Amino acid sequence: MAAEGVGETASKEQLTAAQKQVLRKRQDLDYWKKNALKIRSRNRITGLAIGAFVIGMFSYTILSVKQERIMEDIDNEAKINYIRGPRTGTNS
Repeated sequence: MAAEGVGETASKEQLTAAQKQVLRKRQDLDYWKKNALKIRSRNRITGLAIGAFVIGMFSYTILSVKQERIMEDIDNEAKINYIRGPRTGTNS
């Protein structure tokens, strides 16, 4: 039995580059098959996190633009009052 282990090691060392590449691809395929469910769940969680971030940023942007419009209205009112001048006893 010890001779079989040595023979396998010797045969692995004598593999050509193409055979080594095929062996690596098989190992990669086995890895993906074994861990596909775990990877999918991680991808879903990542997608949901990115989606939540995008929706949050969009909502924040819309809210800040609405507030900016309110500030423009306040600024316009202030300009009108500034142009009219201060209210004193002589001009009211």
